[in-house]
Amino acid sequence: MPDVAFPQQAGASNRARRTSLLVFILILIGGLGYVGLHLASDLESVRLSSALPYFLLGVALLIALGFEFVNGFHDTANAVATVIYTNSLTPNIAVVWSGMWNFIGVLISSGAVAFGILQLLPVELILQVGSSAGFAMVFALLIAAIIWNLATWYFGLPSSSSHTLIGSIIGVGLMNQLIRGPNGTSGVDWSQAAGVGKSLLLSPIVGFVCAALLLLLLKALVRVPALYKEPKKNHPPPFWIRALLILTCTGVSFAHGSNDGQKGMGLIMLILIGTVPTAYALNKAVSPADTQTFIAVAHEASATFTKYLNNAPPSTNAREDTQAYVRTRQLSPATLPAVKQLTDTIANQVGESGSLAAVPKDMVDNVRNDMYLVSEAIRLMEKANTPAFAPGDRTVIDNYKRELDHATKFIPTWVKVAVAIALGLGTMVGWKRIVVTVGEKIGKQHLTYGQGASAELVAMLTIGAADAYGLPVSTTHVLSSGVAGTMAANGSGLQWNTVRSLVLAWVLTLPASIALAAGLYWVFRHLF
Repeated sequence: MPDVAFPQQAGASNRARRTSLLVFILILIGGLGYVGLHLASDLESVRLSSALPYFLLGVALLIALGFEFVNGFHDTANAVATVIYTNSLTPNIAVVWSGMWNFIGVLISSGAVAFGILQLLPVELILQVGSSAGFAMVFALLIAAIIWNLATWYFGLPSSSSHTLIGSIIGVGLMNQLIRGPNGTSGVDWSQAAGVGKSLLLSPIVGFVCAALLLLLLKALVRVPALYKEPKKNHPPPFWIRALLILTCTGVSFAHGSNDGQKGMGLIMLILIGTVPTAYALNKAVSPADTQTFIAVAHEASATFTKYLNNAPPSTNAREDTQAYVRTRQLSPATLPAVKQLTDTIANQVGESGSLAAVPKDMVDNVRNDMYLVSEAIRLMEKANTPAFAPGDRTVIDNYKRELDHATKFIPTWVKVAVAIALGLGTMVGWKRIVVTVGEKIGKQHLTYGQGASAELVAMLTIGAADAYGLPVSTTHVLSSGVAGTMAANGSGLQWNTVRSLVLAWVLTLPASIALAAGLYWVFRHLF
């Protein structure tokens, strides 16, 4: 990569830069301390017969946080490109500012995207995540994603970390199906993968079209020539333009943290459940009073399921019949009786314990797996509308599913803090290569204030909306296609060599990550 002279904000204050860096370092130290103390506290009550689970936990956590670190300097560089190339912020201040808002975005995230990603995985690997196959799965998909992200970063190509991770998950699912045979595994949930794929494929189209239209609208309504000209060297934009650009950079950074940060969170939770299930399989933050509510809701759901049994005989193995439905998506006469029986079992086991935190250690795994299976079975039934629950009954069952998910699909605050630190640090370390591509190599002319604001605003709103609906989208795709859209709308022209390279990277990301993850999963299955 040629040496690039980044534009510097005139009269930039070294004191402000040092203050920003000091604040981030203090937050980093405090965050690491918080993570360490809470992890130690959670593990204090865990008594393991050997050090191996602790070793596996440490290695897996480092790899998962390594993925988020790479994600930070690979994806978040897109957020700072526009403020750097319009002289709105100096590079040092821009990356610290972006890193801080990524940090905040991760902390406030809902977790919906995290568990949406996990639904792509074969159900038997999620239920047996502590087995050799489970560890092989986690290591394979994370390492494959890191390898591809590093390769595209090295060549300065803004490829999608979301695409990479999803491709890795599909690769693991396909190889697992090849190893076990078509009847021994659920393989890949192609309906869920199709939904995720649509959001990823539509995001660059949305970015290109909406950013182009927004720039044209801006030109028609705001007739300020300086907005649409190349910024003067070493001169910041007028105050209101600068404020808008910094605001949109902040929004993209926050939205990126709240969306992309969740992908690592979901995988970290799988790791924790697999290595130390007694500490993390069930949400111990659920109070005894809330537990009583859960039991009451479970009994109500069981009575509701009874209405739709149509005199079907009881299931001989409720868990196997429920798992078969989740795996095949084919409703059999045994499915609904099995789901009802599991619901009764869950209510009885939790009721005898008094609270989720008091469930005996030797039962935690079974209770969590039963809850997960029933929740997934309800999701699939409602998606297929079979059986067709009456509106009132559906409300009862939806309420029960929410209680199940609250008990099993939770993310401790320390996990969010750890991911936030990794993502924030990544932002501050490796931003330069991707920034050069976005700022200089997409269009034939220098990025203008209007183009930067239009691309960032569209990216901020698109990613924020996707997060609200639990959909993973690519920050890279939305923003880089948004910049390309503004270049086309402005008549600035596109550098087709760069565009072809970007498209090639986007096209190759899925097959490359699928192949990498499938190969690594095969290797790790044999190693473990």
